[in-house]
Amino acid sequence: MCPEYYRRGKNWFTAMGVLFIIMAVIVLVRQILLWSPEFVLDFLLNSEITHEKISMGMIVFGVFMIALGFRKNLDQTR
Repeated sequence: MCPEYYRRGKNWFTAMGVLFIIMAVIVLVRQILLWSPEFVLDFLLNSEITHEKISMGMIVFGVFMIALGFRKNLDQTR
């Protein structure tokens, strides 16, 4: 292979980021289906630690992991 060819290959950070986001979306959709969207929004905005807040944190962490994965690959190509 030519050294200029950019190949993503196996990227652990991106895979884990996508996994975190998928798990968080599953939890949020399940909560919305079991309860109403207004009830889930109340859980999201109250002062207690709830599944919805943890799911939002998982989404943020997943986006951060995906960004790390892209940054890692961009550093390797230079």
